[in-house]
Amino acid sequence: MLITHDTECALSILVELLNTSPGACGSEQLPDVAALSSFVVGQEISEIDSLTPADLAAVHALRTKLRAVFSAASTEEAAELVNAVVAAAGTTPRLTNHDQHDWHIHYFAPHAALGDHLAAELGMALAFIVMAGERERLRRCEAPDCARVFVDLSRNRSRRYCDSRTCGNRLHVAAYRARQRSAEAADAAEAVGAARAVDAAEAVPTG
Repeated sequence: MLITHDTECALSILVELLNTSPGACGSEQLPDVAALSSFVVGQEISEIDSLTPADLAAVHALRTKLRAVFSAASTEEAAELVNAVVAAAGTTPRLTNHDQHDWHIHYFAPHAALGDHLAAELGMALAFIVMAGERERLRRCEAPDCARVFVDLSRNRSRRYCDSRTCGNRLHVAAYRARQRSAEAADAAEAVGAARAVDAAEAVPTG
């Protein structure tokens, strides 16, 4: 799948945003304006003015709408959800080469409110995924105790976990230990069976 650098960056921000929700990680990672400001800085989101509680509420609401795209039952449903997000943001595509980056497209108005900024940028990134027929790349981690999401950008669509170093390794270790326990149980059962066979043989009268 061909994907532009800008879209990949937007998808990265999308995943980070969705995984700040209590449903994804057990607690709210954007509880206040200060945390939201740190998120904006950490994700290098440009053209954002000072934030307010209204911005926080808008981002929380947007996060719920964007996550729904990952669980959409069909491409038609996903498209409707994405269209609603993008339309509400009032997208204004424009070419820019800010901060020494090459020319690229911004879909948000200059200095738009953060919720509108993210709705336009992240909504359009999702639109490209849906349009390309790649909706199955929008995934939830397969670890049974993890609700985090990710976008599988691997060539053969083989990614299964939000982070192979945590969820992936943890499940591999658990599977290995389960196999060990199974082998040990089989060995123990075999030993018991052998002991009983010996006891039975010794109990047979010899003459």
